[in-house]
Parts: sequence; C-alpha cells; structure tokens
Amino acid sequence: MSGSGAAVEATVIQVSSSNSELVQRVEASFEAMNNVDCSEERKKSLRARYFYGIIFLITNLTAWFIRDYGHTIFPPLYYEKACGIRGSDCFQTLGVLRVSLGCFIFFLLMFLTTFSTRKLFDACSKWHSGWWALKFFLLVVSMVVPFFLPPGFIQIYGEVARIGAGIFLLLQLVSVIEFIRWWNKYWASDEQSKQSCSIALFTSTVFYVASICGIVTMYYFYAPRPSCCLNIFFITWTAILLIVMMAMSLHSKVNRGLLSSGIMAAYVVFLCWSAIRSEPADEKCNVQKPKNGHGDWTTVLGFLIAIGAIVMATFSTGIDSKSFQFRKDEVKAEDDIRYNYGFFHIIFSLGATYFAMLFISWNLENSASEWSMDVGWTSTWVKIINEWFAASIYMWKLIAPVVKQQPKVMNNEESVQQINNSNSP
Repeated sequence: MSGSGAAVEATVIQVSSSNSELVQRVEASFEAMNNVDCSEERKKSLRARYFYGIIFLITNLTAWFIRDYGHTIFPPLYYEKACGIRGSDCFQTLGVLRVSLGCFIFFLLMFLTTFSTRKLFDACSKWHSGWWALKFFLLVVSMVVPFFLPPGFIQIYGEVARIGAGIFLLLQLVSVIEFIRWWNKYWASDEQSKQSCSIALFTSTVFYVASICGIVTMYYFYAPRPSCCLNIFFITWTAILLIVMMAMSLHSKVNRGLLSSGIMAAYVVFLCWSAIRSEPADEKCNVQKPKNGHGDWTTVLGFLIAIGAIVMATFSTGIDSKSFQFRKDEVKAEDDIRYNYGFFHIIFSLGATYFAMLFISWNLENSASEWSMDVGWTSTWVKIINEWFAASIYMWKLIAPVVKQQPKVMNNEESVQQINNSNSP
C-alpha cells in the first residue's frame, strides 16, 4: 500500500508540475501576444503624428491659396452675412483667419477628446490613431463653419490668435533651449570619450564661425550706410548677446562649455536675420529687395520653405512634451503612450493661430501681398523681441543653478558658524 501511495504521490507531482509548465507556457504566449499588440498600437500612434502634420500642411496651403487667389478662382456664390456682397470678407486677411479658425477648432476638439489618454489600448488612443474617415468629415465641417460666421466674430478671433501665437512662440523657445541643453549634455559630458569631446569642440567651432559670418553678412547687406541706424542697432545688439552668452557659459561658476552657447548663438543670429528680412519692401536698407515689387523664383522658394518651417516647428514642438514635464524620470510601461496626445494637439491648435499671424503679418487691417509672409514692422519687432527673449531665457538657464546654490552655501556656512560658537567655551 505504501508503494502504491508513493506512486500516486509521484504521479500527482508530475501532473502538477506539467500543469505549472502549461500555465507558464500559456502566460508566456499571452505576454508575447500582448507585446505584439502593444508594438502594433505603438506604430499606429507614431504614424498618426505624420498624418496630423500633413493635415496641418494642407491647411497652411489652403490659407495661402484663399488669401492670394481665392477671390479670382472661386465663383461669386457667397453667404452675404458672412462674406459681404462681393465676398471680400472671406478672402485675403479674413479668409486666412477663417481657415485658421477651422484648423484651431479641429485640433482643439482633438485635444478635448485625447488629453486624458495614458494607455495605448484606451478608446481615446484608438480615436487618436484611427477613425480617419470620421476625422476627415470633422475637419471639413470645422473648416466650413467659419465661412458662415460674421466678420466681427472673425476679428475677435484675430485678436485671440495674436495671444495664441505669442504662447506658441514661447513654447517653441522652451523646446529649442531644452534641445540645446540635451545636445550639450550628450556631446560635452565629462564621461564621454575624447572623440565625443572632439566632436563637441568641432561642432561649437562651426556654430560660432557661422554666427560670426552671419553677423558680418547682415552688416554688409542690411546696414550698407550709417543712416540704417535701426538695423545697425539690431545687428550690434545681437553680437553683444553672442559675446555675453559665450562669457557666461565659460565662467568658472557656470562652466557649461562652448557647445550650447554656440548653438544658441547661431539660433539668435537666425532670428535677427529673419527679423530684418521682415522689414517692409520699401525699406532702403536692404540691397536684396526686388525693385519691381513682385516675387521672383527666390521669393516663391523662400515662401515655400517658410511654410515647411512652420509645419516642422509645430510638429517638433508638439512631440516634445518631455520638455514641459515637472517629472522627467518616470518609467514608461509597455502599454503607455510614447508622447502626450493632448499636448500634441494643443500645440497644433496654437500653431494654427501662429500661421495665421504669419500670413497676415500680425496685421488685422491690411492684407499682405502675394507670395509674401510675415512682412512688416509688426513682424520685425515680434521677431526681435522673440530673439531677445530667447537669449534672456538661455542666460537665465545658465545662471539659475548658481543663483539657487548661493543661499544653500550661505545657510551651510551660518550653521557651521553657529555650531562652532556653541562648542566654544
């Protein structure tokens, strides 16, 4: 009997062990299937970003087409309460604002329906990455509705769009500066090899040389005579900012190296060049202005490049939600979304207000000329202030750790002095 009991016990152990192995195999297969599903959902989510970028690009091109050629292409079938008798309130400046409002509404709706998404298998995540036929219908409705709104309401949206465009520029600055800091940390770290340090030194040299060449070129083309005092001031102040940023980054208490300041110097020079290029066409301090007032092939190419730059700036800022997180050390689970959907869509909605301001040159009264973008004194000063603000934020980022460290050092010295005083007889 004892032998049969032992055999039964052995059989039970074998069955239980085989069952446990079966359970482990089933769990492993389920985990593998789950990983495959997560990978597929992740790919859909990442591909969706580019579809939204294409939508934004098409919207930009639509705004340009309605501004420059809408009044000559479209037949005179207008809703008079919104567009006026001859439809003038649906083209040019107000036409751009109407298209911008439609784009703003679409991405705002996408923000409201996706901002709480955290997992790939949430219903909101599937809405973000799929249902394109329904979203195309929603986009068409969003674009058509503003053309039935009265001009007064569109003017109010134009004032709101100015604020939205300013917020977009601020967020873009933060994103650019965070990228520069990441690049500097990656290439100029003390733990990197000598090869990485050499690459960082070479890169910083290239950026500084490009910045100096940019300053000299701007003096030659945009300040050819002493009477161009405003351009001379813009360029000279930019050169001073370059020197100050370089000196601060090399200071012994900051010690950030030349890479980040070199990249920032090139970015500041670019902003100054862009601002001076936005001066009105009748300005005499720009030897590159066309004399006939019409755009040649360089104007058209520059216009198309500018549209691409708007889309790329909006796209890169939208996927950079990590720069605006308070906690950046959170561990991502397998089924977590890889970028913040709500932040992505709100950036695109703000980008809609930004491209509206560029197409109308921040001016709600007068329409811009054909194949032009962001031209006028308002645009010039917006870009100059943007440049100064960018340099100020960067310099504050440099000195902020030193400023915050000073009170701690003083408190430590006071505590040590108090301990010494208490121990002394």
